[in-house]
Amino acid sequence: MANMLYFMGFLALSCSLALASDPSPLQDFCVAAPNGQVFVNGQFCKDPKQVTENDFFFSGLNKPGNTANPLGSKVTPVNVAQIPGLNTLGISAARIDFAPYGLNPPHIHPRGTEILTVLEGTLFVGFVTSNTENRLVTKVLQKGDVFVFPQGLIHFQRNAGYGNAVAIAALSSQNPGLIIVANSVFGSKPPIADDVLAKAFQVDKSVVDHLQSQFWMDN
Repeated sequence: MANMLYFMGFLALSCSLALASDPSPLQDFCVAAPNGQVFVNGQFCKDPKQVTENDFFFSGLNKPGNTANPLGSKVTPVNVAQIPGLNTLGISAARIDFAPYGLNPPHIHPRGTEILTVLEGTLFVGFVTSNTENRLVTKVLQKGDVFVFPQGLIHFQRNAGYGNAVAIAALSSQNPGLIIVANSVFGSKPPIADDVLAKAFQVDKSVVDHLQSQFWMDN
């Protein structure tokens, strides 16, 4: 019950994120239509007469994600891909599960600000401001604490406790996007030339080659 109260309070707080960078709706709703034949900025609208309650519904956010991976974390997204009714509404959510010392690695949401609430455990979180200051802003969060990650800034969350941790995030976009820094830099396809990365990071090319040979996973 306590977790549910935290979650309901969190959803109420996240409603302020609806004034987002996504296009504002010009009708009650614009449920995303699957399998559109033309690419648009967002999704085509489904015929309102064919819209059902399931277009606004997602089940399963109460189920823990599988954290048995090298990062020790699992993100369960709830965006327009899972709830078509989110199209044009400028909001989405995610559940993040952490094993002990699990990490949601440094990443960016290019199209959305994130507000995170801890439901269980203790998280060490932070973000880095933009050039040229590059200031690291960090905080240790306990159950019930809330933290904001501004749009487009590199940020992370790490489980700082001995047990499992759970957090819920709301984001100010139906599709906030995700760029995991390590994956993008060292796991791009095709790879970035090792001499480019060696010069950028001021390391030997053998270090870059080793990093590029690793398996860069998404969580």
